[in-house]
Amino acid sequence: MQCTLDWQGPEGMLFISRTGSGHVLAMDGAPDGGGQNLAPRPMETLLSGAGGCAAYDVVLILKRGRHKLTACRVTLTAERAAQDPKVFTRIHYAFQLTGHALPRPAVERAVQLSHEKYCSAIAMLEKTAEISHSIEIIEA
Repeated sequence: MQCTLDWQGPEGMLFISRTGSGHVLAMDGAPDGGGQNLAPRPMETLLSGAGGCAAYDVVLILKRGRHKLTACRVTLTAERAAQDPKVFTRIHYAFQLTGHALPRPAVERAVQLSHEKYCSAIAMLEKTAEISHSIEIIEA
């Protein structure tokens, strides 16, 4: 896996990342840090990636189980250390899954498998952060 980041010039802190899979991602800083607030912060991008990693696992597991999932939303809430490096110290994943007659045990198992076995992002982040989750199932 590879990506290349290019700083977009002396007027700010905008960076453009080009990924090995051929995609582009922008990141910027807050105005008080020299940025222009044009894109997500790098740590927001990291948190989003961690959410995407877990959501991907959960959706794939439920689809493979032939469950009738129609929507998946994950809201992540994180706390960071007060001192540099300001690592994540707590991350809560709030899963909201919508579908037709989704069995709670299957959903709980999918989330558990993601958190304990498949999600690489969680495996890394749990070295510094307490990871928790909640599940809400909505009938479609």
